[in-house]
Amino acid sequence: MIVALAGRRVDAVDSKESRFAPTKETVQVVRQRIRTLLETQSAIGLVSSAACGADLLALSEAGSLGLRRRVVLPYDRWKFRATSVTDRPGDWGFLYDKVLDEVEKSGDLLVIQPNSEDNAYAQTNHVIVDEARALGLQLHQAVTAVLVWDKKSRGEGDLTEEFANYARTKGIPIVDVPTTS
Repeated sequence: MIVALAGRRVDAVDSKESRFAPTKETVQVVRQRIRTLLETQSAIGLVSSAACGADLLALSEAGSLGLRRRVVLPYDRWKFRATSVTDRPGDWGFLYDKVLDEVEKSGDLLVIQPNSEDNAYAQTNHVIVDEARALGLQLHQAVTAVLVWDKKSRGEGDLTEEFANYARTKGIPIVDVPTTS
């Protein structure tokens, strides 16, 4: 199985609604849920971005399980680190650097050049799904889209929901991993 994954970043300090609390307990529970899913799905590969929260937890667990990891970023790794990793609570920068060093060394880091800043993350979502499908074809593996989230749309512009919608248009089944109790 090849897993295409997207999900919530940990909540910002000033979040009005909790979608993924940045507490050690919540992060550990979500980490374990992701690991269990990767094991029960017999995953051999993971394609995702590398934002703080769902992405980095999945990449970390996939690495510890020896899975192939392909990371898709909309920008160079340093700009992405500043805008999607270290801008939230927690020590995500260290994990990001470790994962990106490993993925870059294996040749599985893909930095796209988005058409515009406005759709950079949506375009990244599409590339994640498309890369997972291509890897699945290459390795003769099924593909599943995994959403690590609170199962609630934030409305227009919710990129996790957009990821799910795009995966559905490609006929990819969806599995949810909750970030809340």
